[in-house]
Amino acid sequence: MAEEYKEALLDKQKYHDGCPGCKVEQMKQLRRGYPYLELTFVWIIVLSTSLPISSLYPFLYYMIEDFGVAKTEKDIGFYAGFVGCSFMLGRALTSVFWGIVADRYGRKPIILLGTISIAIFNALFGLSVNFWMAIGTRFLLGSFNCLLGTMKAYASEIFRDEYQATAMSAVSTAWGIGLIIGPALGGFLAQPADKYPNVFSQESIFGRFRYALPCFTISAFALVVTVLCCFIPETLHNHKLGSTSHDDSYEILEAASLESSAIEKAGKNERKASQSLLKNWPLMSSIIVYCVLCLHDTAYSEIFALWANSPRKYGGLSYSTNDVGTVLAISGLGLFSFQVFVYPFAEKLLGPVLVTRYAGALMIPIQMSYPFIASLSGLSLSLMLNCASILINVLSVSAITGLLILQNRAVDQSQRGAANGIAMTAMSLFKTVGPAGAGILFSWSERRLDAAFLPGSHMVFFVLNVIVVVGVALTFKPFLVTGRR
Repeated sequence: MAEEYKEALLDKQKYHDGCPGCKVEQMKQLRRGYPYLELTFVWIIVLSTSLPISSLYPFLYYMIEDFGVAKTEKDIGFYAGFVGCSFMLGRALTSVFWGIVADRYGRKPIILLGTISIAIFNALFGLSVNFWMAIGTRFLLGSFNCLLGTMKAYASEIFRDEYQATAMSAVSTAWGIGLIIGPALGGFLAQPADKYPNVFSQESIFGRFRYALPCFTISAFALVVTVLCCFIPETLHNHKLGSTSHDDSYEILEAASLESSAIEKAGKNERKASQSLLKNWPLMSSIIVYCVLCLHDTAYSEIFALWANSPRKYGGLSYSTNDVGTVLAISGLGLFSFQVFVYPFAEKLLGPVLVTRYAGALMIPIQMSYPFIASLSGLSLSLMLNCASILINVLSVSAITGLLILQNRAVDQSQRGAANGIAMTAMSLFKTVGPAGAGILFSWSERRLDAAFLPGSHMVFFVLNVIVVVGVALTFKPFLVTGRR
């Protein structure tokens, strides 16, 4: 009788009046079918936060050249790396803080803050007139870029259990698409007065600030997303003690007195085990592998743009910003198709660990081919480069998606904001090293074109492959341990 009474009472207390998280749970139970609306919201919010991260890469080479800080052409990559890493440094310093705030005050306020900050600081970056202004605005953009960790928690909470793979795939796909479409926008819209003189004059704001148009475009999109975010539901549970009635409180106490000491002891042990996220090895191991693969992802993004923009005499492709934008736009289309139509089935068939492992292993031979692709020309160059770019981006995002699933399975809802904040901080630290290291490595490689061992760009892509090998090796036991759920 005690157990039946307790179950009935728990069912009565399942949803709390006034709790936004409980309202979302009720909505999830009532709504059946594919979650198109939730998917749309997650998509556009994550897309807005990922667009500015790498949108500067196609024109960063020319922006550094315009600033006049690089003494020679070979030094441009060195300075470009510091502009790229300033964003990640800012995000590394604040990610845990924003995660804790999201757990305390809710996901929605942090989402709104993130989209507003993108609109402001990304526009200011487009108006940069010197090297230090560019670094400062990118640092502030990263410091207030609190959306990815919060959105990973939000997506896992707003989707039903059977769509959790879809939720994480939506986050990583929108993130990956943004990291590709962002540079495509940067490539097509940078230097508009030079490319489109019939539309933009040299005396206009876009003639004086040659890189403002792509930044303003992304900021305008972030403003639209901010307005839409006013209508999204809050998913954080907030059960206030004062919200229960006197009768319900009496019943709760009576039911609690019927619980056995064994159940109480088990509950205490479970709470004690979950108190420290840093001791949660399933979480921490997945974060470490995630950071290694994110290091590769950001280093690859910067190196690809620098390599494509650099002259052929240094082993590059002599591509314009438009050429780079075209390649990345095609890659974005391929990535979207794969993640929407193929990844959920691959994850169900293989599981997140094997998807990550196989995707990482397949990236290695493709990256080895890039220096040889540079020796091609015409149609063969375009065909091979686009195929390689699509495959690398698809495999990279697939590997990262599997790790996002493992991270959210390793913690309870009350800790997801903080857990994703830790993941964001660690990932941002790695990504801070990525652009700076990639710029220095690329600049160094252009000075050793006649080396006997891995000359020129061969060394750059060899180092990228070493990072991938380390990431794949860490997906094996006993290092990577899956969560309890």
